Amino acid sequence: MKTLDTLHRWTGGLIGLVLALLGLSGAILVHRDAWIMLPHAEDARVEDFDAVARATARMMASPDARPQSIIYASDSFGLDRLTFAKGAGAYADQAGTIVTRWDSQWARPEIWMFDFHHHLFAGDAGEVVIGIAGICGLFFVVSGTILWWRTRRTFEARLLPRRFSRPAILRHHRDLGIMAAALLLLSLYTGIAFIFRPVTTLVLGPGAPAAIEKANKAPKAPSAKLSPDVDWAAIVRTAHARFPDAELRIVSLPRKDSGLISVRMRQPAEWLPNGRTMLWFAADSGRLVETRDALAQPLQVRGFNLIYPLHAAKVGGLAYRLVMTLSGLALTLLGSLAAWSFWFARPKPKPRKRPAQVAKAA
Repeated sequence: MKTLDTLHRWTGGLIGLVLALLGLSGAILVHRDAWIMLPHAEDARVEDFDAVARATARMMASPDARPQSIIYASDSFGLDRLTFAKGAGAYADQAGTIVTRWDSQWARPEIWMFDFHHHLFAGDAGEVVIGIAGICGLFFVVSGTILWWRTRRTFEARLLPRRFSRPAILRHHRDLGIMAAALLLLSLYTGIAFIFRPVTTLVLGPGAPAAIEKANKAPKAPSAKLSPDVDWAAIVRTAHARFPDAELRIVSLPRKDSGLISVRMRQPAEWLPNGRTMLWFAADSGRLVETRDALAQPLQVRGFNLIYPLHAAKVGGLAYRLVMTLSGLALTLLGSLAAWSFWFARPKPKPRKRPAQVAKAA
């Protein structure tokens, strides 16, 4: 037990601040759609696909100003988001009129905060660090629960420690950790599962990572350049004809030499905010190449598609957003106070007596 306690304290001291920042940024991002103050941000989502098709054609019309992707307005946010190279982007109303532009992600707090929460501003390397921190977080929850059991008779439900002394912080840390344990397990596991796919086997069973990779892999197609004559309105209408009950979520230009325009749609039964119902169109002709119905995927894939909505509170309305906000704030308190108490509030070692003093005392 002493070894477990030592490992828990040292790991917490080293990784606690990272987890605290992830918890705080996550708690803020849960409410992202509510704090973006721009014209038309509160507009209702346009359901007329002919209007959406015309707006898409308008935004994609100029080859020199064509976005790499369009993320369409949702029920909670009334603007389309256009993404360009090197972090540039824009918001447009649902008729395709630009509302605001930016040349760098640093101009938009919701974008750089999302990048921090998912990549620590370091791309794939930062994502791996977050995954490792998340695994450490799971270890903290499990080991902390075991260590708390010895002191369960002194449990006290408090949001903040009585005093900012080391003993009071340690006691508060144990009790807050046990109160938030279930939520932290949910937040940490769902976050890790997106980074380290083998972790999905714990819930979805063996073979889940391979099934997920196969389901999300684009079909093979001959390499082709994007034609300037692609009929974007026709692509949107074709997608709607194939899945008439689904809402259009993302249209993306071909990546590298894939030769495929990708379209993501969300059917009413899907929890994933941008859906996983996919269509691919030939970049040179606009011809429909393949479709993939998210609701017809294997059970393991459909289970995986539930993980992100649970992590980002994209289901359950305001009540669940508040629950996940509490989870993020609890992680912020646990991580920051653990790091502070480990590095700055450690008890000073007692000075050793010199041999002469020992002899004199004798």
